Amino acid sequence: MKKTKITYSQVGDNYDTKDPTKILAQTAAKETADNLKKHGFEEISDSRGESAYVWKQGDVHMAAVAEQLGTKNLVADETRKITGKTYYDIIAHDTVATIINDLTTVGAQPLVLHAYWAIENNDWLQDTERMTDLIAGWKSACDLASVSWGGGETPTIKGIITPNTVALGGSCVGIIKDKKRMINDKNLLSGDRVLLLKSTGINANGLSLARAIANELTSGYATKLKNGEMYGEAILKKTNIYTKLIQDLLDAGIDIHYISNITGHGFRKLMRARQDYSYIIEKVFDPQELFLFMQERAGLTDYEMYDEFNMGMDYAIYLPEKDIKRAQIIVKQNGFESLNAGYVEKGERQVIIKPKNIVFKGESLKVRL
Repeated sequence: MKKTKITYSQVGDNYDTKDPTKILAQTAAKETADNLKKHGFEEISDSRGESAYVWKQGDVHMAAVAEQLGTKNLVADETRKITGKTYYDIIAHDTVATIINDLTTVGAQPLVLHAYWAIENNDWLQDTERMTDLIAGWKSACDLASVSWGGGETPTIKGIITPNTVALGGSCVGIIKDKKRMINDKNLLSGDRVLLLKSTGINANGLSLARAIANELTSGYATKLKNGEMYGEAILKKTNIYTKLIQDLLDAGIDIHYISNITGHGFRKLMRARQDYSYIIEKVFDPQELFLFMQERAGLTDYEMYDEFNMGMDYAIYLPEKDIKRAQIIVKQNGFESLNAGYVEKGERQVIIKPKNIVFKGESLKVRL
């Protein structure tokens, strides 16, 4: 089969054009901070540009975030034609996970989550099996994250949403009862270790490229990987939800200095903090077969893959070396795998992945003021 070079910027986001817009939005948003003071509250200014926004509210901190799934549900729609399963229990779970895992990075416990399900017309709601799976999966994920599903919005927006599809997203408000448990980059120190958590696979990022590859395959999503998995089902793996893990770590007195959720921008997200630090990664998990297949089919370099995908590691926890062993025990008790992968040091803002001979420079990640 003839192979064609496929890049993420060709089929999905081009961060070079999107990130400047984020900075403009943050600049404008920052000017609205005084509006909180009218209600007797005050923002935590250091949380601007983090994965979740935090403000002081009496004796506690509150946090909020909004996120969306992307196009993973389109993979579910196509794979259903092959297997007969809807996969929307997984799609719902992953939407909730995408929201919750961002909120968790600041140390917040989720309280109330709202759903956003946008459709082209009401015909999409008439598939009873799909809707049953979507609702059951959403509730199950909320229970796993210990968050109340408060409600949501299901707009019908013909002309904006593509026919026979749905755009899934939502928002969540959380609480940090003990202000000392708030996590932001002010706590990050040179000498901190980088603990990487093993992902289940692609999660909800890079699906446009995954779908473009499927279009180039003779058997599409039915194509078998070397490990025997079907391509479509390998993509549709549930994303881990880390709320309980992070709270267990904090309860145990683990001194978490920072957390990076490795989503868009891939391993560049390791340097989301504003300080001039270098992040030296000495070890990585072997990526799942799905990533190896996608890389080979799309003709991408290691640099390009780690630039866009989690490559088998979707959460980075930064903490003192003295806490690493205890933290890894708690990670294992929660059913996850971790790797004492590297360290933080003062110097040029960059990520160095030694096993892959990859260097990401600081100027390639401009998502914060």
